Amino acid sequence: MRAVVQRVTSSKVEVDGKVVGSIGKGLNVLLGITTDDTIEDIKYLKDKIINLRIFSDEEGKMNKSLLDVGGELLVISQFTLYGDCRKGRRPSFIQALAGEQSEVLYEEFLKQCREDVAKVEKGIFGADMQVEINNDGPVTLLLESKKQF
Repeated sequence: MRAVVQRVTSSKVEVDGKVVGSIGKGLNVLLGITTDDTIEDIKYLKDKIINLRIFSDEEGKMNKSLLDVGGELLVISQFTLYGDCRKGRRPSFIQALAGEQSEVLYEEFLKQCREDVAKVEKGIFGADMQVEINNDGPVTLLLESKKQF
């Protein structure tokens, strides 16, 4: 499981011109799911994301987590995070988990996040979405449950 985590002042996602999810201060998470992801990957990545100390404390140092600041989450499913561009010019998505199986893991990730975070918003799985991200800092991190980077 891969995530692009961005600290935001606000973020929203639209489908067909309608806002389907929006947050204020918090984290925008683009989430990719691969063929061998399990519930353990979900637990690891959820815990890592909500406890990352990437929000400023009173001294301006990144020392507080999403939970510490009462931040919000917007989680967008993004299979293209498993696009392999090493050969040719067209990405291969063979490592991305397809359709229904991926949606089940995505929904489980959201469910687990909601156990700890007061406001968790999402996009519409599989839809063509327009995502507005007001990156704060900018702070952008790449996370991987298999710890490949």
